Amino acid sequence: MSHPAALELVRVTKRYGATVAVDAIDLKIPAGTYCCLLGPSGCGKTSTLRMIAGHEAASEGDIILGPANVTDLEPAKRGTAMMFQSYALFPHLSVLDNVAFALKMRGVDRKTRHARAMELLDLVAMASFAERLPAQLSGGQQQRVALARALITEPQILLLDEPLSALDPFLRIRMRAELKKLQRELGISFIHVTHGQEEAMALADLVVLMNHGRIEQQGSPRDIFNRPRTEFVARFIGGHNVVAVNGAKFAVRVDRLRLARADRPVLGPAVAGVVTEVEYQGTYVQVTVGTEGGGELTAQIAESDFDADPRQVGAPVVATWEPALAHPIA
Repeated sequence: MSHPAALELVRVTKRYGATVAVDAIDLKIPAGTYCCLLGPSGCGKTSTLRMIAGHEAASEGDIILGPANVTDLEPAKRGTAMMFQSYALFPHLSVLDNVAFALKMRGVDRKTRHARAMELLDLVAMASFAERLPAQLSGGQQQRVALARALITEPQILLLDEPLSALDPFLRIRMRAELKKLQRELGISFIHVTHGQEEAMALADLVVLMNHGRIEQQGSPRDIFNRPRTEFVARFIGGHNVVAVNGAKFAVRVDRLRLARADRPVLGPAVAGVVTEVEYQGTYVQVTVGTEGGGELTAQIAESDFDADPRQVGAPVVATWEPALAHPIA
């Protein structure tokens, strides 16, 4: 396997006619990082991934992999490999020949390429399926084969375009754990496009949250969750209320919002409202509060605390929080 390499994007821009899909972004991804490009549809994350891969040409800017500027290189010469959302396995080739295909195109002899393909199939626990056709595999098994095929070129960076989106929820959770384990074992960077906040939080060392072609915020999952910089980040990541106090906006985590009865005195910031929904979620109860002007706040209350002082739909309440636990946002 190749040595891991750092990746740097310098004012990278992608235009489709008059539409700016990626707007002069700067990004540094250290070698050996699991990075998730996260954001809603149309935010520019897939265009960014495809420019890194060389499947889309950058309109402006530079893509630096290790010491080399790869902006104008064809995909096969970049030191990257891409695993597509559809997996794109050849239906008429066996699992073994699918994995070995790139080496065949490079002129590697049959014995050598099959030996290397078997090593990678063993790495992803698919060696026993080497002679099967893709149609004889489950979705999770096809994903493992696609991973092995991408890795056979010994890339410095592996690029993954929503690799878990086609899997059922149970398998998605299992496969993301396997992806993270594989990335640690290989030691190379994985750059993974997703629109799923939970997926990014579970996998990434570095989360890059994009919006309208720009990077809204980047950092560790914990940093982004606990210190969102903008209202967009707080709302997209989830788990936060956005509240305005004296003209300033704050993000307050749903598990840090307290609900007091309307007839009791409250110290500190407070917002009056009425309970509109009560949902039991197992370890906690989620209570939604409608506020004046059509606003909405959410509180997660521990099951035992809720049972000690239950809230019913229609009950007037006051939402309050510790000022030190509120994070100012733009």
